[in-house]
Amino acid sequence: MSPDSPETPDLLAPELYLNRELSQLEFNFRVLAQAQDPSVPLLERLKYLCISCTNLDEFFEIRAATVRTAQQFGGPLPPDGIPPTRALELIHDKAAALVEAQYRYWNDTLRPELNAAGIRILAHQSWNAKQKRWLHKYFQDELLPVLSPLGLDPVHPFPRILNKSLNVVVVLEGKDAFGRNGGMAIVRAPRSLPRIIQLPPEVSGGQHDFVLLSAVLTAFVDDLFTGMKVKGAYQFRVTRNSELFVDEEEVENLASALKDELASRGFRPAVRLEIAEHCPNPIVKILLQNFGLTENAVYRINGPVNLNRVTQVYDLADRPELKFPAFKPRAAGLDDEAPFASLRRGDLLLHHPYQSFQSVLDLLQHAANDPDVLAIKQTLYRTGKDSKIIDHLITAARNGKDVTVVVELRARFDEEANIRLADQLQEAGVQVMYGVVGYKTHAKMMLIVRREGKKLQRYVHLGTGNYHAGTARAYTDIGLMTADPDIAADVHDIFQQLSGLAPTIKLRRLLQSPFTLHKGLLKKIEREAKNARAGKGGHIIAKMNALNEPTVIRALYEASRAGVKIELIVRGACCLRPGVPGVSDNITVRSVIGRFLEHSRVYWFRNGGEPEIYCSSADWMERNLMRRVETCFPILDPKLAERVYDEELANYLADNLNAWELRQDGSYGRASPRDGEMPYSAQGALLAKLCG
Repeated sequence: MSPDSPETPDLLAPELYLNRELSQLEFNFRVLAQAQDPSVPLLERLKYLCISCTNLDEFFEIRAATVRTAQQFGGPLPPDGIPPTRALELIHDKAAALVEAQYRYWNDTLRPELNAAGIRILAHQSWNAKQKRWLHKYFQDELLPVLSPLGLDPVHPFPRILNKSLNVVVVLEGKDAFGRNGGMAIVRAPRSLPRIIQLPPEVSGGQHDFVLLSAVLTAFVDDLFTGMKVKGAYQFRVTRNSELFVDEEEVENLASALKDELASRGFRPAVRLEIAEHCPNPIVKILLQNFGLTENAVYRINGPVNLNRVTQVYDLADRPELKFPAFKPRAAGLDDEAPFASLRRGDLLLHHPYQSFQSVLDLLQHAANDPDVLAIKQTLYRTGKDSKIIDHLITAARNGKDVTVVVELRARFDEEANIRLADQLQEAGVQVMYGVVGYKTHAKMMLIVRREGKKLQRYVHLGTGNYHAGTARAYTDIGLMTADPDIAADVHDIFQQLSGLAPTIKLRRLLQSPFTLHKGLLKKIEREAKNARAGKGGHIIAKMNALNEPTVIRALYEASRAGVKIELIVRGACCLRPGVPGVSDNITVRSVIGRFLEHSRVYWFRNGGEPEIYCSSADWMERNLMRRVETCFPILDPKLAERVYDEELANYLADNLNAWELRQDGSYGRASPRDGEMPYSAQGALLAKLCG
């Protein structure tokens, strides 16, 4: 169907939208493919496998749990029109295929290759007599004293099983000391126990020999049931819904309410049961009944149920030749001695991890100790342990600066850490805010106010990623440092909004969720469509983590029908279906999975030959555009704008080694060099260019 066709397609038709959960599972297949890539160093392949397992855990805790909740309580159908019951069936089928592929690769390929390289994860059946004696003593000395097996009978009901904890269900025969007949017992592995045990070289014969805790527990579980016969021992793990439900409008203290909710998170409704492959069906049925699960929630595992724990071997094995070559991030060019003068001369662009996050820390440290700095305002979503950011903010407060920090308590899986962080900052005299009721503060902003002569000058850092030094070494992100008065005034106004002291405002340069970003994106997409219809050409390139917002997708479809060329680089879930005749012929979608996790959000619009480029903390998702506080900032310096375009867009569109192309049916195909084309890695090119 051509754009001029009188027949207008129904852009609300469910078949034009891919299912978000199935698309997310497709992403994990791409991560697994990195583990299966023989060109990737061996221990990095192990890490990718474990990442795919951890991702799947989070998928069940959040996405599958959300679908199960919709099945129980109803609600509107998603744009793809798939009812929750059918969605859960499709999720199970695709997740089961992923799990089977993970363990087949682990058992048949990766574990043997690690063994051949001198890194052995020893299975029970492979232990020699010396290893078995050492492990048995280890069990008796280190494990048995902290284990509390629980027999199941009328006075010992089924115990509460913590989310993602390692457990063993034991089938017993005989009578115990009180004359009770054997039956079933549960052995829970406390989280204080190491999941990976390294054998001493004099015992194992190798420098890097390891045993999984689950193997030791099942091998010596008999010691816990003296006088009884163990007929079978089967490891299992249950995954629970981990979304927190706090009615913010009904609580007086959000931090206190979250503490209460966190205490019960580990015991929320179950969504998945993983159990040893050879566990008898009657035992599985008992577990399913106790967890309130159906057959399509069980996954039989040919290996350790907590395979992601093997990632510890990556750090324990001192084998640099089996890892990616080390690299040193380049300094970003901020004048350490006079950072404010440096920013008055011009904006500074940071491209992490290729350029060091240290520049952000240096700017904040300088501000904390500069007697002319009067105030610092900062948003914090994730920071990591022992954060220098926190140290500098506390120093600033103790030096008499007015320090205000917006801590997002509801940052998923970091809630407890952020509550402690907020308490720590408040004790040091920092003014802490928790954002806005009903809206997560996901924006990444730092504002420094400095007295210079007779006037106050503002300096700003804006970013696409968190103020987290650890992820800045592993995630790709863009940061901007600037003294631009309009951008600084916008950031000031947003902080005023967050404190509850400003009405809806018209920003000068920034777009902001939940007020102007969504509308602004739709206007810019429509502008490209209008230009295309007028023969001026339309072109959009956008890079993000995920895309699911239906009105943005429909706007992209309309623009495609008008002739706009649309190139999307979407790392994770994408609900837009490309390549549909008459609808999305002009849209391509690719995903790049490489050494670093692609995290930056960059939007480029041709704008009739006067291009605009923006960086943002927001993906094109409903939550980011409607239910969060986000920022989207322009790159105004032409040289920096060109650099962002070259490094973050053109560079990734040229990748033919780590890129995957989304097909019309929702599957992905790996890109490869065409005839006469040289192999090209976007991340490899940036390492060479920026790190040398």
